[in-house]
Amino acid sequence: MHVTSYAAIEAFTTLDGSEIREWAGRVSAPARNQSLAEARIPVGGATIEHYHRTTEELYLVTAGRGRLVIDGEERLVEVGDCALIPPGARHKLHNAGAEALCVVCACAPAYSDEDTVLTE
Repeated sequence: MHVTSYAAIEAFTTLDGSEIREWAGRVSAPARNQSLAEARIPVGGATIEHYHRTTEELYLVTAGRGRLVIDGEERLVEVGDCALIPPGARHKLHNAGAEALCVVCACAPAYSDEDTVLTE
């Protein structure tokens, strides 16, 4: 059985510049087909625009406010909003609030740097 406590998760930085804490996937519980992680973006920060060749992502905002751009379409997102990011869609997330922006990210297949293509 694999159970991962948030308090035991060490942060790392992905190619897009996000600070990530992963419950399951690449570095913690050995999930084969998906990953689940929290991304934190500091006040005034943003990810680097990118896309994933094969990975579908879900972003669930759990704290803060953000500006999400997917394939040129822009929208403000806040706590409780969930965005679907299909494979191949260019996306970038900006912190648009006065506190850290926290997003739970679910990826299938599991996130990998090799599947990530930076576009800026």
